[in-house]
Amino acid sequence: MIAEHLDTDAEPEQVVIGIETDRGPWVQALLAAGYRVWAINPLQVARYRERRSVSGAKSDAADAHTLADMMRTDRHQLRPIAGDSDLAEAIKVVARAHKTLIWERTRHVLRLRHALREFFPTALVAFADLTGTDALELLGKAPDPVSAARLTITQITTALKRARRHHVADNAEAIRAALRAEHLGQPAVVVAAYAATVRAQVAILTTLNAEITTMEEQVEAHFGRHPEVEIYRSQPGLGQILGARVLAEFGDDSTRYADARSRKNYAATSPITRQSGKKQVVLARYVHNDRLIDALGRQAFAALIASPGARAYYDELRGRGVGHHAALRQLANRLVGILHGCLKTGTTYEEATAWSHREQKAAA
Repeated sequence: MIAEHLDTDAEPEQVVIGIETDRGPWVQALLAAGYRVWAINPLQVARYRERRSVSGAKSDAADAHTLADMMRTDRHQLRPIAGDSDLAEAIKVVARAHKTLIWERTRHVLRLRHALREFFPTALVAFADLTGTDALELLGKAPDPVSAARLTITQITTALKRARRHHVADNAEAIRAALRAEHLGQPAVVVAAYAATVRAQVAILTTLNAEITTMEEQVEAHFGRHPEVEIYRSQPGLGQILGARVLAEFGDDSTRYADARSRKNYAATSPITRQSGKKQVVLARYVHNDRLIDALGRQAFAALIASPGARAYYDELRGRGVGHHAALRQLANRLVGILHGCLKTGTTYEEATAWSHREQKAAA
């Protein structure tokens, strides 16, 4: 369809296309045809649309015209689709699927917790971790207070041993005592209905646990084949899973980020400044890639133990009155800059090199 509108002597690279997504078979087909493609954030399109009309009217044809206008006038301010490798794209697929399964498990755990609170609150006392295999096994066998009170020490002990828990004998006694404790109840017919929902949630959580483990193996296998795996794994706080998530969201196109500042801006760890007249405030970025900012936050928290330099920087921020989350965000911003330098030079992380400038500053 696009080729029909081209002159006979036109080259594919002369065609520029704006589209509101950066993945999918349609995008891959455009790239394979030799066209230059820009992935534009839908929020940018919505703001640009308001420049032309404030009525709120919207249609596909008008959106296409808006995208065309953006490509004609503001292409220099937009980001073309990154040329990530096929392996990086595969890592993104499995890493996102793994994280999505974890989010789904959290949702179902909250639903299970809510159901137990309504008719079987002592189960919440007995099982601190509702995702554990021991809790799911026992709740599957005894999803209501009456059947739970009949559980024997042997059944509870067997479940704890399968889950590889410590202090099995003491924990088994504590669980049995909690399950037999008195609590406010519901009518028998309501209890039976809630028990059915508990069985359903237990079955879902059991399946999710198994699939999360399987997908984790896939993430590690794909990530282990990437040529930059050692650079990512050398970063403080990054292991197999977090490293794969960070690589997946950043991509491996070496030309995508002009400098460390560009990478930090994309990661949304760097602050933004809002100024009007004499008023100026510095704020955190609230428009960001949720998966990337989550992985970087977890990396920063883990780096407090893995890196003395990161810990010293965090303590310095806290000493200046910066809150915990804000300090972690600033630490994550610094770690993104260090990662960019390592990727640019093709070297692994070295503690002394990464934080030497701060030691020199402290000495001065």
